[in-house]
Amino acid sequence: MRKFTTIILLLFVSMTFTAELKAQNADINLLKSLNSPTPKVLRDYSVFVSNTTAVISLSTPVVMGVSALISKNDDLLKDAIYVGASIGLDVALTYGLKQTFSRPRPYISYPNDILPYENLTSLSFPSGHSSIAFATATSLSLSNPKWYIIAPSYFWAFSVGYSRMNLGVHYPTDVLAGAVLGVGSAYVTYKINQWYWKKKEHKKLINNY
Repeated sequence: MRKFTTIILLLFVSMTFTAELKAQNADINLLKSLNSPTPKVLRDYSVFVSNTTAVISLSTPVVMGVSALISKNDDLLKDAIYVGASIGLDVALTYGLKQTFSRPRPYISYPNDILPYENLTSLSFPSGHSSIAFATATSLSLSNPKWYIIAPSYFWAFSVGYSRMNLGVHYPTDVLAGAVLGVGSAYVTYKINQWYWKKKEHKKLINNY
């Protein structure tokens, strides 16, 4: 699983740097093709999956934590803390990068080319929805390396990334950067988490007696 996550991280980094080397025209042209009039069912799906991002990401560690306390599952509680920490780190880094780059939304820079489903006041780079979705998917996959967790988690994360472009609120490079940031945040937090509990000699958080 670690090798799988490393490959995903390297792939996204490579894609991001490649995209940055291309002209801005390539970025906006790709977005125009993804944002062009699509079947209503696809647009409705994009709206739906985009709106699930915060709910799923924020509720996941909470549900895991509550379940762990009820079942007195120490490992699950540690996983819940890890997933929550990954998301927290990702949100902080995403906000910082948005303020640093201050990139306007594509429909602001190209009002005649992009049709957004709603006008947002926040900045564009990187995509916050994409980063938190990939942070959630990666942290879940690292803490529970099972195919029935990995497959739906990443399918959802990729769907969120696509939805942000289909809805015209992010450039492709925004989504790629968000994905890299999400995967990277989860991976770094995973390594720190391993080091911390090894240092603590895997001390239990829940008293089973």
